[in-house]
Amino acid sequence: MTFTPVMEPPAPVEALSDILMRIVSELHDVAYLIERIEPQLLELGGAEILNSPDAMKVMQGIDLAVQKSRGLAEFIDTITGEIPLGWTVDVATALSLVKLAEMQKALGGATRHGHSQPLSKAAGDFDFF
Repeated sequence: MTFTPVMEPPAPVEALSDILMRIVSELHDVAYLIERIEPQLLELGGAEILNSPDAMKVMQGIDLAVQKSRGLAEFIDTITGEIPLGWTVDVATALSLVKLAEMQKALGGATRHGHSQPLSKAAGDFDFF
């Protein structure tokens, strides 16, 4: 009896700079989605929401989250230009840990145009899945 060892195919590797640029894109998307919260809160709470110290802290937190997301995106974008072209990595394990299918597609190299959240749906609309 002979056993033939099962050979696993080599893991696909991608250029590190390509992966980082996809992360930059996702961070810009996150910043945009967070930024959309602020006007909605103002619309729901009215102008008097600005008189509440707790509400102001929330609004400042939203602004800070947007600034941090964009700052991280710009930082990664800048250092990506310094990465040698030959550097590659296998992202299979990392992608398996990402739970959102759309983000997994975007980070995995599938082309996605626009933002992850539809802009045309009204509040309360949802999709059955």
